Amino acid sequence: MRIRTFLLIAVFAIAGFGSSLSAQKIASVDMEKILGSITEYQDAQEQLDQLAAKWQQDISQQYDAIKGMYSKYQAEQVLLSEDQRTKREDEIIAKEQSVQKMQRERFGPEGALFQRRQELVKPIQDAVYEAIENYASTRGYDFIFDRAGSAGIIFANDTYDKTDDILRALKN
Repeated sequence: MRIRTFLLIAVFAIAGFGSSLSAQKIASVDMEKILGSITEYQDAQEQLDQLAAKWQQDISQQYDAIKGMYSKYQAEQVLLSEDQRTKREDEIIAKEQSVQKMQRERFGPEGALFQRRQELVKPIQDAVYEAIENYASTRGYDFIFDRAGSAGIIFANDTYDKTDDILRALKN
């Protein structure tokens, strides 16, 4: 009797678990494909890349100037007094600290490049996420995963890829 009751409970539990799994609707989208198809996003990325390259070139030139200062200092070091050596060393160190500060201000976690990215890219990303959220709500999806992201799914059946649907929704 006990075994039969246990088996009935197990069967109902499995049936209930299985029906709850089948009730979920899951889809995946390719965010890289979606964002890559948006001209404004591509333009923003290009603008950010150009800005980063220019700033990196400026910083490299500053470091080259520091190397020149150091080379000149090494060549003249034996001819300089103790005070002159100290003054030159301090100038080199100050210049290097200034360049490092510039690098942090431009490329740091809250730097100018990050701020510019927020201005240019975030509105586009917000529009895409809103389109995905609307798509999920109107179509009854419980989950939509980014198949292009590092935290995405390892395997996804192509029948669940709704990337083209989101692209169409963005164009409307």
